[in-house]
Amino acid sequence: MPYVVTQSCCADASCVVACPVNCLHPAPGEPGFAEAEMLYVDPDSCVDCGACATACPVDAVVPHTALTPDQEPFRQLNADYFAVFPHRDRTPLAVVPRQRRLRADGTFAVAVVGAGPAGLQVADELLRHPEVTVDVLDRLPTPYGLVRSGVAPDHQATKQVERLFAMIEDQPGFGYLLGVEVGRDVRLVELAGAYDAVVYAVGASADQRLDVPGEDLAGSLAATDLVGWYNGHPDRRGLAVDLSHERAVVVGNGNVALDVARVLTLDPAVLAGTDVSTEALEVLRAGGVREVVVLGRRGPAQAAFTVPELVGLRGLAEAGRLEVVVDTGGEVLGATPRERVLAEIAALPRPAAGTPRVVLRFLTRPVEVLGDAAGERVAGLRVERTRLVEADGRVAAVPTGLTEDLETGLVVRSVGYRGHPVPDLPHDAATGTVPHERGRVRAGVYVAGWVKRGPTGFIGTNKTDAQETVGVLLDDLDAGHRADAVDEAAARARRTDLRRRLRRESGALDLAAWRRLDAEERRRGALLGRPRVKVLDPGEAAAVARGGRDRSVRDYAVQTSGAVVARGRRAVGRG
Repeated sequence: MPYVVTQSCCADASCVVACPVNCLHPAPGEPGFAEAEMLYVDPDSCVDCGACATACPVDAVVPHTALTPDQEPFRQLNADYFAVFPHRDRTPLAVVPRQRRLRADGTFAVAVVGAGPAGLQVADELLRHPEVTVDVLDRLPTPYGLVRSGVAPDHQATKQVERLFAMIEDQPGFGYLLGVEVGRDVRLVELAGAYDAVVYAVGASADQRLDVPGEDLAGSLAATDLVGWYNGHPDRRGLAVDLSHERAVVVGNGNVALDVARVLTLDPAVLAGTDVSTEALEVLRAGGVREVVVLGRRGPAQAAFTVPELVGLRGLAEAGRLEVVVDTGGEVLGATPRERVLAEIAALPRPAAGTPRVVLRFLTRPVEVLGDAAGERVAGLRVERTRLVEADGRVAAVPTGLTEDLETGLVVRSVGYRGHPVPDLPHDAATGTVPHERGRVRAGVYVAGWVKRGPTGFIGTNKTDAQETVGVLLDDLDAGHRADAVDEAAARARRTDLRRRLRRESGALDLAAWRRLDAEERRRGALLGRPRVKVLDPGEAAAVARGGRDRSVRDYAVQTSGAVVARGRRAVGRG
């Protein structure tokens, strides 16, 4: 087994194409590729050439001899996959599908609304056609969506997918209009008159509610708010997060719930070496949370944690940096990879007294958020044990009547995302998505990502999703269907006028502006030994992006040693 994949896949598939013997599975075209948590390297066919490791944009493919102790579990997971799915029938060649070409004459311009992973994957698929140019619009002055503001700061390896995004940005015909809110600064009718097609990839930014009494008390937060806060999302600046209590409770058992639990219990000194928000870092340093209880209403077999996330949690527990308690609620752990990792975590020896603790508690549901004496702030959470029943082929959790009150000052709901209605587009209230047919809302208007399929999948799922939408869009262009009936010359003139207006009235930022802001954040980070220090204020971010510079390090030198701060001041003074 010369090489091993060690994290969730970005589904760029460059490793699959690079492999000369087709040993990475599931590959594009194979069952499960779009939904797979990660890829696996076939030990029987791998020839140890290293092509996959070189091609991987996030450095997730590692020689088996270079695996760290935390990565060692992936070796067995890899072997287990091929014990079940041997792929003996695969031709030992990397099959590269023939690139489609547009049959329609002329050039085409497409507006993509949303600069997150879904929008950038759409842009990438479109720019494979030299006849197409793309402008990507986003409400924020920064791109990358949930990769920037949703991936946990201690998962810097996952954030390396930004390298892939930078490669997309470098393609001829790519442009940004950042800091532009579609629906306020510009409407769909204007975009349709200036572009041949408009693709919405705006995600699903609302959170699902618990619908229990007390949910709106101070100290009861949505994971979307908390995650945005510690990741430096400008909309979450100044969020009131009280970490003075010893216990926090997270409701939900997906990857985001684990992210929140880790960030709240990690040593702030570890987070200080990441791109965590400086504002959040100060609060975390002063906080007193020692235990996070993660609640799941169903059992371990139904949990939504991915195996790589659980392996990472196990690594922290093995290193003695975290105590992880697995409370199955009486369920026996089975033989699935997820349950096996949970069993391994449960069998670990207890760490030293005082070690922060994460409790993975299954078969438990929230009943009521309890308030303090004044009825203003969270003081506890009433929970109820559940049991599993099977009906119509589905496993459901039903209440048992056994309740318990957990003392806590912070309740975080992490039970899923939901899409808001999008201005000028139809909305399906039941699914929180835009009604569509394979991505087509109507000829000339399309959707991709979570606004299309709902909040499911991983970062890499957006690639196959984008391919479907773009395929339909190209079919429409070949058939002569555009967003508006206006001719090419008139559309080009409207596009030029629209860009000028958005730069003048909305302060729209282009790719060069984003690169200046990116470089400044990295420069500030380098002063403090961090990957970057995010500029949290949108006004300052826009000023930096346009070429200005805040000549003080006060705003981003947070509780560092006097020597580091002094070095920062000298460096900025020379700048």
